[in-house]
Amino acid sequence: MKKNMGSTDRIIRLIIGLVVIAAGLVFKSWWGLIGVVLVITALTSFCPLYLPFKINTAKKE
Repeated sequence: MKKNMGSTDRIIRLIIGLVVIAAGLVFKSWWGLIGVVLVITALTSFCPLYLPFKINTAKKE
C-alpha cells in the first residue's frame, strides 16, 4: 500500500476516530465502529476511499 495521507489528515482522523469510539461506548451504539475505521486508516496512512477520487494528501518525495 502506498501512503496517501499526510500528517495533518492522520492527526484529524485519529482525534475524530477516538471521539467517535468514546461516544459509541458511552451511548452503547454500534456507530462507534466507524471510529475504529478512522483510527485504522490514520495508523496505516492509507485511505481506500481516496483511490477512486485520486486524492493524495501525503507530501511528495
